[in-house]
Parts: sequence; C-alpha cells; structure tokens
Amino acid sequence: MKLYQKIIIFALAIVSFFSVNIVTANAQTVFQTSAKSALIMDADSGTIIYKHNENERLPIASMTKIMLLDIVFEQIEGGKLDLEDKITVSENASGMGGSQVFLQANKQYFVKDLIKSVVVASANDASVALAEKIGGSEVNFVNLMNQKAKDMGLKNTLFSNCTGLSKPVQYSTAHDVAIMLKSLIKHKNYFDYSKIWLDEITHPDGSKTTLTNTNKLSKFYEGCDGGKTGFTNESKFCLAATAKRENTRLIAVVIGEDSSKTRFKDVSEMFNTAFANFESAVVVSKDNAFGEPVYIKGSKQEFYNAYPEKDVAVFNEKGAKLEYKTQMIYENNLKAPLKKGDKIGEIILFKDGVEYSRTNLTLREDVLKLSFKDALDKVAQNW
Repeated sequence: MKLYQKIIIFALAIVSFFSVNIVTANAQTVFQTSAKSALIMDADSGTIIYKHNENERLPIASMTKIMLLDIVFEQIEGGKLDLEDKITVSENASGMGGSQVFLQANKQYFVKDLIKSVVVASANDASVALAEKIGGSEVNFVNLMNQKAKDMGLKNTLFSNCTGLSKPVQYSTAHDVAIMLKSLIKHKNYFDYSKIWLDEITHPDGSKTTLTNTNKLSKFYEGCDGGKTGFTNESKFCLAATAKRENTRLIAVVIGEDSSKTRFKDVSEMFNTAFANFESAVVVSKDNAFGEPVYIKGSKQEFYNAYPEKDVAVFNEKGAKLEYKTQMIYENNLKAPLKKGDKIGEIILFKDGVEYSRTNLTLREDVLKLSFKDALDKVAQNW
C-alpha cells in the first residue's frame, strides 16, 4: 500500500475515534470531540440528539454538586429549609480543600450565600455545610443523593461524597448527569444564582470573598443560563450546561476533556449544531383555554374553562413534518368549591404513537359553590 494511502486511512481512523454521530431525518453529520463521553438532549422531553459513550461510568468531579443542589432546592420548596436560615459551619466543612470560599469555622452563614457559593464558585466548603445541615452529616446526605439517583432511575451513578473530590468508588455518566441537570433546572430559584457572573459573599468578620462563575458559557454563549463545571486529575475537564433560545432549551454534557478551553468549545459547538437543526414548536398555549368548558358539579356557573399549566411544545427537526395527538383526562367527580390554580385534569401529548409529555389542566378562576339563593334564582329564570 502506498504511503499516502496509509496516511489517509490513519487520519480517517483518528476522526472516527474522536467523533459523535449526529443523525437527523435527512442526513448524518459528524461532530468531533476529544471528550471520553458526551451527550446533548432536549431539556423538556429528554429527546437525545447526539451521544458518544453516554453510558460509560466515569468520575465526574464537581458535576456531583448538581445532585446536591437538586436536593437543597427540594428542601427549600418543601419548607424544610429557608434561604434566610443561618447555618453554623463545622470545622469539617471549613477544612475542605479544592474550590472553596474560605468559610470560617463555627461561624454562621445564610443558606442563600452558601447556595450562591456552590452554584457560582463550586465551593466545596459550602457544599459540605449544606449537606451537614440537611443530612446531619455528609455521609447521611450522600445516602440521600444515592437514593435520589435510584429513584430517578440512574443505574450508572454512585456517589461517595457531595463535592466530587476524588475518592475510590464514585462515578456517573454523561446520560445520568444530563438527567440530573434536567431535574435541577425545574427549580426556578436555581436560575437566580446560575446567571450570576461576578459577585461576593461577606464573612461574619466583615471580610469578603469574590465569586466568579466557573461556567464561562454563562457569560460568553448566547442563551446559556446554567450548568456545572468539574475537574480532578481522574475526571479531567467536565461540563454540564443548559441553554435556551426562544422555546428550545438544551442540555449538553462532556466528560474527560483534555483542557478547560476544549470543554467550553465542544459544548458551544454542540449547542450551535442543535439549535441550527432542531426546535421546540409550541402546539398548546398556556394562554388559551383548551377543549370544551368543563362541568363542575354544584358550582354557581356550572361550566368552566380549563387552561394548560404551561405551554406544550414538541421537539422536532427543523423542516420536518410535525405529527402529534392530544388527549384530555379530567379528574373524577369535580365538585365546587375549587380554587384558582387547582388541577382539574391533564393533557397527554402523543408523538409517533408514544406518550411524549403531559401537562396539568388548571382553573384560572375560583369556582364558587351554588347557594340556595342561586338555585332559586335559576328556577325563577327558567319558569
């Protein structure tokens, strides 16, 4: 075989090794990445667009904190923790190495400042302080993390600490990290912190620590408003990020990149390709009543409009035919009184014959109970 033929074959083999195949209805595109594992998907439906070794178990460094934060925000929304609560930082938490905001041992900090330190600066000391508050100890909190991973169906994830600092047995995958981030971004309060580029926290003694967002795409990529970086010698450079343009929100994950610059470049290119070729089309608007008015027994008005709790969108390749069906299911025996915002049913959307998503149908007004006087007035009107 001639020398130039050998060189061409070798070059093609290298490209094949470092590529993610992007398959669309019309063509196949090749996206090149040096990551050990990568994935990008639609954040709403979970539809995977590109994948590369997405189920390979790998260390994920500080992307571990995605699960930590998901549990923290659940605690806040469940009323078990408040942003204005103060946490006394233990010696153990303040002594964490790696990324930190230099929390002072045995001093109190607001929950909101600890969350900001984790989201923006990936602070290990703030992570452990939050974990100890919720779980009583980091070990107990890690048990909560692993139980939640099990509940979420993450079969290739195991945590041994809440920070992602190197330990012998802990791992996850690009697929599982994407699912974790998908869960985290459902908490609206998360975006209050993830969009911060530069901020600071004030310590009890009056000193300050400057916080700079480790996710550079939050400043330099249009639409990126959340995510988590990670690095250890074992994991190399990692990134999970989310970006939204118009109605389309994407989640991208890379694990095991060679440099920090490469992880941001690869995720940016993944986003660019996905936004150029796919979109989420709103097929049911939350601003419009859906279906026929619903009968509510014993109510003053009898029939009431039902509204989708949120827009219902279908993720699809741009230019491809959009095919879907909807089905309405109402709660049994709807009776007055009911309140504005109460769930009275669901819209189920099917794509390709498979359930794609479901959204609650709710009331936009209070439903008053029919009074005796109201009943007499109706009789008189119909006399």
